[in-house]
Amino acid sequence: MNISISGTGRAVPTSIKKNSDFLSHQFLDEKGERFSNDNSEIIEKFSSITGIEERRYAPDEINSSDLATEAAIKAIAASGEDQETIDYIIVAHNFGDTPAGSCQSMALPSIASKVKTNLKIVNPNCVAYDLLFGCPGWVEGVIQAKAFIKAGMANKCLVIGAETLSRVVDPSDRDSMIFADGAGATMIKKTKDGGSILSHKTVTYTSNNEIDILNFEQSYDPADENKYIKMKGRKVYEFALLHVPQAMKACMEDSGVAIENLKKIFIHQANMKMDEAIVKRFYRLYRHTAPENVLPMNIQTHGNSSVATVPTLYDQVINNDLENHSLEKGDVVLFASVGAGMNINAITYRV
Repeated sequence: MNISISGTGRAVPTSIKKNSDFLSHQFLDEKGERFSNDNSEIIEKFSSITGIEERRYAPDEINSSDLATEAAIKAIAASGEDQETIDYIIVAHNFGDTPAGSCQSMALPSIASKVKTNLKIVNPNCVAYDLLFGCPGWVEGVIQAKAFIKAGMANKCLVIGAETLSRVVDPSDRDSMIFADGAGATMIKKTKDGGSILSHKTVTYTSNNEIDILNFEQSYDPADENKYIKMKGRKVYEFALLHVPQAMKACMEDSGVAIENLKKIFIHQANMKMDEAIVKRFYRLYRHTAPENVLPMNIQTHGNSSVATVPTLYDQVINNDLENHSLEKGDVVLFASVGAGMNINAITYRV
């Protein structure tokens, strides 16, 4: 028995927010004071580190559940499955539906239940639930789907990652330029001769105050009483470079596949320089140099949409929609992510 990704889909908002659109922003430091350098310098440095040139924002009338539904419809169609036979709908997110103009997350009802409603699935045995696991949420959802199928509790699971981070960022925080909106979906099912999940690895670090690296904190603007997503960028970078390559290696070794046979690494699109450094250190653990073109990236045009980055990127590549990247049946790929918790996970998958 193989546990396969039988269909994929993505929802990428059409509204583009370019770096130049932030030139008139008032960026403040943690003390609520303006930076001495002007915004053009701030943006230039930001772009050189993250690789981000533009990001996608959902229009005001669209919520995370709408993006999740759009991606789900495409994944179901690609799989050719009857949606009434889906056993689980698992939606990874971190902030629920957040209406435009508000940073108040709507956690109830679950996004998964909203997606099931939007799809008009009647079958009550299709169980819908949400998963909060930071940016690694979609990867963890796939791991849970595999467990359900392997245990005989399910045959088909729809796993979605969806987020509208543009609505939970502090406008006065320069890190707000990192975040974006989007959704990616995958159908996971039991097959005889399809692709196969070969191995997986998940770890959570909390013993050294990692829980404070990514969280919700007060705005840098003293006049703004709201709390927003906050990230200690340097600590994220240091944590990721120390721990993510090790988790990826543990996952790869459990798969039994030689490192030379790894075709692509689909890593959470958090920061271009950080992702490149993680992959470099991963290969260094094998005394190898990272192969050219092993790391597809879309952060330049999509930004960081948290749980949606990995499934969106995979959907692009599997459909030949990302220049210079493609996959063939039998190729082995590695999915990996890191985020709030601090959580890290990885999956090796044979296409």
